[in-house]
Amino acid sequence: MIGYVTLGTNDIARAAAFYDSLLAELGAKRLMESASFIAWSTGPGQPGFSITTPFNGEAASVGNGVMIALAADSPQKVDAVYRKAIELGAADEGPAGPRGEVSGFYAGYFRDLDGNKLNVFCMVESGT
Repeated sequence: MIGYVTLGTNDIARAAAFYDSLLAELGAKRLMESASFIAWSTGPGQPGFSITTPFNGEAASVGNGVMIALAADSPQKVDAVYRKAIELGAADEGPAGPRGEVSGFYAGYFRDLDGNKLNVFCMVESGT
């Protein structure tokens, strides 16, 4: 049902370098781009992730309560993407690991260079 999500940035070049490297961990590549917008996807017909400078010319700001979740196929991939985000300068919002509040939910949380909150997650069978 989700076609794509977009986060605002105040520095398109810096955000592009961050997301080029981070989203490559999930197999995503640039799909579309202009001077103020870049979108990535893992393939045709798959949901996309994009960044943009705000259309109204105002500064981009972080939405209170807004978070983007990136799906991974294993706890090892969650760990790798989380580590990559931190390596690229993201702020830790909760290290990768099992989350007790939801059975089988494995996730790591971080904020990108503009302060947007993201997580990377997967669902695992109980006991793994």
